[in-house]
Amino acid sequence: MSFGFPWGLLALGALVPLVAAYFLRRRQKPVVVSALFLWRTPRPRAEAGPRWERFTREASLLLEVLAVVAAALFLADVRMGEPARRHHLVLVVDGGLSMSARDAEGVTVLERARREAAKRVEDARATQVTVLATGLSPRVLAGPEAEPSAALAALESFEARGADHDPMPSLLWAQELAGGGGSIAFLTDAAPREGLVLPPSLRWTALGTARDNVALVSARRRDEGRATTVTLWVARFGQGPDSVDLRVRALPGTGAKQGTERVEHVALPDEGTATVRLTFQEAGDVEVSLPDDALPEDGRVTLPAGATRPLEVRLARGLAASERDALERFLQASPEVARGAATDDVEREVLSFGPRGTDARVTVGATGKPRTFVGPFFSEKGHPLLDDVQLAGVRWTAGENPPGRPLVTAGEAVLVAEEEDGRVHLNVDLSRSNVQRVSAWPVLLANVVREARRSHEGFARRQLLLGEPLEVVTEAGARYTLVEPGGRRPVFGAGTVSLPPPSGPGRYVLEREGDVVDTAVVLPLDARESDLRGRGSMDVPAREAVVEAAGGNASERAWWPLVLLLCAVLADLYVTRRVG
Repeated sequence: MSFGFPWGLLALGALVPLVAAYFLRRRQKPVVVSALFLWRTPRPRAEAGPRWERFTREASLLLEVLAVVAAALFLADVRMGEPARRHHLVLVVDGGLSMSARDAEGVTVLERARREAAKRVEDARATQVTVLATGLSPRVLAGPEAEPSAALAALESFEARGADHDPMPSLLWAQELAGGGGSIAFLTDAAPREGLVLPPSLRWTALGTARDNVALVSARRRDEGRATTVTLWVARFGQGPDSVDLRVRALPGTGAKQGTERVEHVALPDEGTATVRLTFQEAGDVEVSLPDDALPEDGRVTLPAGATRPLEVRLARGLAASERDALERFLQASPEVARGAATDDVEREVLSFGPRGTDARVTVGATGKPRTFVGPFFSEKGHPLLDDVQLAGVRWTAGENPPGRPLVTAGEAVLVAEEEDGRVHLNVDLSRSNVQRVSAWPVLLANVVREARRSHEGFARRQLLLGEPLEVVTEAGARYTLVEPGGRRPVFGAGTVSLPPPSGPGRYVLEREGDVVDTAVVLPLDARESDLRGRGSMDVPAREAVVEAAGGNASERAWWPLVLLLCAVLADLYVTRRVG
């Protein structure tokens, strides 16, 4: 039990005159009546002046004492099992990568935010603290309504490495958690943009500093046989150096005895990015680093081996020379496509092209009497195999209609069909057509390769940047789990499942029934977070902090003592009237 206003207990002093009045009796004048039946109950009366004697209305005295005690408890603001004063503080911390930027003394913005958060908790004398981190998917770091020490400890272990995002969903969520009597503090590194409407109880504090920065804004790795090609994009934000030394180290891969390290002197343009492309032989993981600056995190990445999903393509025997030549030209210019047998260390799926009548996944060719069409062509809208396929000006020679659902038709002729098991039939004689000479041909084959890659279990892409969504392919009837740097979470759905963008960089593993299926890497690169020129310091106070604090304290007073007081007074009136 605790009291918000202990001076209210002075009301208990009213018990002294109350008890004294029950012990004190005065002499009363005799009353003459005509009959004794007019007296309901004989009462003793004082024969002389006032004197102390035993009272006879114990029930009435107890009820009046109870009423005085209830009034005193209400005035003292009694609390049963909770502190007399309760204040809820909601701390919202920016989870963007720019919060890891350092000032001239080497102190990060996030470290200053931790100090400011501890100061806010102490100044507000908060009894409950909730900590939220903004991001593409807002998350709770502590709480809701956790102990202040536990909330600050959770903030100490938090790392801000997320992509650029809008903080307003997190701030609106904080407003709901704060309710009518709590306050909100947002700690970030930039001032609110002009015209942004903030919650009335929010205090926006920017702790950043405008700095120049040189960063990697993108990185890509491509493995072709024993050769590894690394492509890097470097940008300068602000008045930084005109050039920088880029260090690239390729660790030894399978069969290699030692790694390779190169230092590239990169000239940085005033606008745009500088592109660096390097090739290594039998490389394992590739480590890339820039000299440390205001934000070292965006200058260091590791590109693991097998970062792309190679797709093995086989051409079956029996293809006509025109069909084989057209397919060969496409495969030579198509990235992330491998020819030949699968290697031991990289799992590859097979996409086979073959003539009509074979079990190839994609059949190319025409049988029967040839018929040539120059339009009009009718395509099934919305089908992924026909994305951006334009057949205007195409001369298409087809044969007998293939089995399956028609996707492209010309009159009664079926030019492209798809069976229920996913097999695709291209009913075309390329020796008499010109479709292979226009853009429709590579676009159509690229869509076929894309859909074949998507149908393979695992990640659609094994290397992503911050803010890009994760796409995985799962099989029906199996249980999948995504293992991420922050923990584990189940994956629901079958087929292509689009997951929200990861909250931070790192290694992500897809498991099926506890077995590893595929691995993806999220790189800590985001050009908008690397641009520190717009960061700064500012403190925007809450608009309704004082009004809400007063209303919140008033609404916390307990009302049950007043109910007890009312019940005691009514019971005393009933007892007194009955006795009288």
